[in-house]
Amino acid sequence: MLQIGDQFDHFQIRQHIAQGGMSDIYRAYDLLSGKEIVLKVPDKMTIGDPAQYERFQRELEVMHTLSHPAIQRGLGSGRFNNTPYLVTELIDGESMRDYMRRAAPVSPETAAALIRKIAEGLAHCHDHGIVHRDLKPENILITSDGQPVILDFGLALTKHAHRVTYANLSGAAGTPDYMAPEQIEGQRGDKRTDLYALGTMFYELLTGRTPFSGDNTLAIMAQHLKGLVPRLDREQPGISSKLAAVVARSLQRDPDDRYPDMLTLVHDLDHLDEVDESILEHATGPASAAPFWRRFPFVLPIGFAVLLLLAMILLAFGLQTLHK
Repeated sequence: MLQIGDQFDHFQIRQHIAQGGMSDIYRAYDLLSGKEIVLKVPDKMTIGDPAQYERFQRELEVMHTLSHPAIQRGLGSGRFNNTPYLVTELIDGESMRDYMRRAAPVSPETAAALIRKIAEGLAHCHDHGIVHRDLKPENILITSDGQPVILDFGLALTKHAHRVTYANLSGAAGTPDYMAPEQIEGQRGDKRTDLYALGTMFYELLTGRTPFSGDNTLAIMAQHLKGLVPRLDREQPGISSKLAAVVARSLQRDPDDRYPDMLTLVHDLDHLDEVDESILEHATGPASAAPFWRRFPFVLPIGFAVLLLLAMILLAFGLQTLHK
């Protein structure tokens, strides 16, 4: 791992931002342009793997193709000491993962506004024949003005992309929580695959948890393949049946039963009164076994206050007894 102050090619390392499945990501200063950028350098275990260089080149190609407020821009790539690297614009924001940990569950209005912006960015990708295929909260930044920015197109499917295999790919490179059933079955996926991942994040924003869970990776994958998404309007207070139907349609196992594209999803978010709720009657399951306090968070502080009051009463009673 590079250290603060190290020089890598014409970049000076300022900060280690994150460690992905196959790369280290740094905030760095470009000594040629005088600007701060993001530098992505492969993990030492993947150096020499041709697929790693292919991933960087694919990511750069995608980011050069796209131009949208919700898409991170690629600035260049190169090699230094036989190590490939990728340069992208620096986005000043909070990861969606950190945002969820801090704020979820959020209000339906807040969640819908955020998902809508991400959907518009993905619609732009799909219009250019690009499917992200690794959409998850870790790959989205949220700026201070609420603009989500999609990152990491290294696993993207493009019109002319061929299948690549990563020799050192590990479980850390992704999570099954956001994988569509067709991905789990080994298919390449299409724009409806991104829609499933977006629906999972929508559910998580509204409840603070993903729709499917398990003790291990295989258990979670089995839920995606066999389970029914719990009805949100019965799972979380304040969620309308209309909005629950939107999330349920996004999370259908069969891609043909999901929204056909992102803009159709956006249309339903903009016209909730027109949403068909019938999907809730046959394509959703019972409420999950989430703890009662997770579904009704207001109960916890009330219960704590009642217990504290009882403790004070018992203490006062005990002191009074001692003084007699």
